[in-house]
Amino acid sequence: MTSITDHDAYIASAPEQFQPSLQRLREILRRVLPEAEEIVAYSMPGFTIDGTVVASYAAFSRQCGLYLLAGAIAEHAEEIAAAGLKATKTGITFTPRKPIPDDLVERLVRTSRQGVVG
Repeated sequence: MTSITDHDAYIASAPEQFQPSLQRLREILRRVLPEAEEIVAYSMPGFTIDGTVVASYAAFSRQCGLYLLAGAIAEHAEEIAAAGLKATKTGITFTPRKPIPDDLVERLVRTSRQGVVG
């Protein structure tokens, strides 16, 4: 298996049903983090600021995930639960049928960014 080196290739190689969700997530992350560099680390596309991965995303066989700094998940835990989504310390899983609302993604990413740039 060849390693994925950019976001476009990652999205293209993801299961077809997840590609629109991943593309939407990437667009939101690019808009909210215009100063961030797009990278692929640990086989996941992500966005770094000053060497810190502020946000990343991934597709798995049955779901997708959005990964952020732990403080962002903790700060928005009630909103995440209210949206009916499952979260770990640093990630939220979702499906195309039950996506993370765009406005919640934006708030999460802004909070994650604050953990890097203060």
